[in-house]
Amino acid sequence: MDGANHSVVSEFVFLGLSNSWEIQLVLFVFSSMFYVASMMGNSLIVLTVTSDPHLHSPMYFLLANLSFIDLGISSVISPKMMYDLLRNHKVISFAGCIAQIFFIHVTGGVEMVLLIAMAFDRYVAICKPLHYFTIMGPKMCIFLQVAAWIIGLTHSMIQLVSVMKLPFCGPNVIDSFYCDLPQFIKLACIDTYRLEFMVTANSGFISLGSFFILIISYIFILTTAWKHSSGGSSKALSSLSTHIMVMILFFGPCIFVYAWPHPTSHLDKFLAFFDAVLTPFLNPVIYTFRNKEMKMAMRRVCSQLIVNRRIS
Repeated sequence: MDGANHSVVSEFVFLGLSNSWEIQLVLFVFSSMFYVASMMGNSLIVLTVTSDPHLHSPMYFLLANLSFIDLGISSVISPKMMYDLLRNHKVISFAGCIAQIFFIHVTGGVEMVLLIAMAFDRYVAICKPLHYFTIMGPKMCIFLQVAAWIIGLTHSMIQLVSVMKLPFCGPNVIDSFYCDLPQFIKLACIDTYRLEFMVTANSGFISLGSFFILIISYIFILTTAWKHSSGGSSKALSSLSTHIMVMILFFGPCIFVYAWPHPTSHLDKFLAFFDAVLTPFLNPVIYTFRNKEMKMAMRRVCSQLIVNRRIS
């Protein structure tokens, strides 16, 4: 059995989002538009933050990292999903499925830590404004960035080590449009109760725990901001509401998929589609429309790009 686990099942078949060709075509157009918009929006944020000296601050450094991760999240699932929407037979190789699971959990883990880091940044800005640049110096920013990647990679590797040697001897149909651990484990030819519990503990409880930690942190920050209301804290409070919106968009689907074990349903697919297509698009929209400084910087960068293009 162990020696045949990779040779018997060489590929997996996706059932996809719908059996209707009309609905698949609509979803293809919809997801293509949002994918392109997401890639352009997040790329523009990264370019703006790196090129505009006015945005060389800890908050925007973390925002650029978040946008970079959103580029990865969009690219892990969306291109394959859009390609499959135009095909009747939706398949992915065993290695491709493993790679997709790996990158989903790396990017998800990194984004989770970045959101916690951004909450810490807002805590320092609102609760300790006089010590903000001392605490959130370049070394702290680099430390948070490196820690996010280490935790993301570690989280993903722990997940994969447990499932890489599972025996797959027949069933290969996944009722979804992408590979992830809950569906992947259920196809194994052994009792996977312990592994399913481990996935719930590793991904679900971590997501749920991090979400509640962030909620408590933001309640504490909001309470502090109201007690010491001023012009500076009002500006920080405005940026805080943006972080809360992005946090809910990220953790909502994660908690439902991983921390609420239940059979695959249409709601699972909708949340996964929302998380893969809409969330990476909404993040730059939220940060741009609610931030005058970012909008002004984007205008400067776009104007400079237009000037450079005319000169060349």
